[in-house]
Amino acid sequence: MHTNDTGRPRGAPFVCQRQVCGYNAQVSFFTPKLGIDLGTTTVLVYVPGRGIVLNEPSVVAVSDDNKILAIGNEAKEMIGRTPDEIKAYRPMKDGVIANYRVTEAMLRYFMRKALGRYNIFRPEVMVSVPAGVSSTERRAVVEAATKAGARQAYVVKEPILAAIGAGIPIHEARGHMIVDIGGGTTDVAVISLGGIVASTSVKCAGNRVDHAIADYIKKTFNLAVGDKMAERIKITIGSAVPVEEELTMTVKGRDYLTGLPRSIELGTNEAVRAVAKELRVMVQAVKDVLQETPPELASDIIDNGIIMTGGTSQLRNFPELIFRRTGVKAQLAADAQYCVVKGTGEALKHLDVYKKAIMSKR
Repeated sequence: MHTNDTGRPRGAPFVCQRQVCGYNAQVSFFTPKLGIDLGTTTVLVYVPGRGIVLNEPSVVAVSDDNKILAIGNEAKEMIGRTPDEIKAYRPMKDGVIANYRVTEAMLRYFMRKALGRYNIFRPEVMVSVPAGVSSTERRAVVEAATKAGARQAYVVKEPILAAIGAGIPIHEARGHMIVDIGGGTTDVAVISLGGIVASTSVKCAGNRVDHAIADYIKKTFNLAVGDKMAERIKITIGSAVPVEEELTMTVKGRDYLTGLPRSIELGTNEAVRAVAKELRVMVQAVKDVLQETPPELASDIIDNGIIMTGGTSQLRNFPELIFRRTGVKAQLAADAQYCVVKGTGEALKHLDVYKKAIMSKR
């Protein structure tokens, strides 16, 4: 057999073993990292070094024959506007997976969109879960992320991530209270030395507030309004406590008696009455955790105050309501809506620091 000066048969393909080994050694170096705030109403994706790259509703449009037609912004536009054979809905309920197959498809779509079509490496993914999540629900999130294309998936409780994202030094021997109010759950936790000392999670948050507003308008004005209109009312004129100078807005819907379209004027203090019951549940969760907190940490909380994060915590005067009901000053974190996803980004950057303390990995 004829050989060339490299010692291999002529015409045989040349394989540089050193390059192949070098490539394998570099795979872990090139592994992209994604932090995902998998919320009931919104999915946020964070890439270390790039920041928040994706912010879309956690909505999926599915046809009668179980084909996924649209995900995210495109699917949200369809809510309440679809024909009978198409259903637009949220596969996450109260912060946990309600429909596994659709959640997996949604995760795959968002991961691909965040990484770009030319990415060939499977990412390391960190996903947020509510504080009260069960081990089965936690496992479902890890499996959904892995099947959606993650090389490794970690799950971390939302209060820890919210605290990291809000810039709270969680590894100190001091008590910090975080109240994270999203779309599906309200998570309250006292954190010290990198761990949760006392916590609770209640399934009452932004979505329940929207439903309460819609129910109030139905009972008071005989007017049917959709979820999107109720959410707009909450954002535009909503408040946690009554105000002297009311904001007003025109609310459009369908009259229950005549079946015809009709509009009304709604003021802030009516919106306050509409959501009072739901806000009581959230405040009670804060009180419950304060009652479980050891005295030394309770004194730290009086000094540091309560930090509020999450989209629903941005309801006007919510910190004021917490202060009136608990006697502890409360303040809204900077970029409250993005604290959890920013926390995933920080934890991914310093994975070695946080890995043992706060993560459970498959």
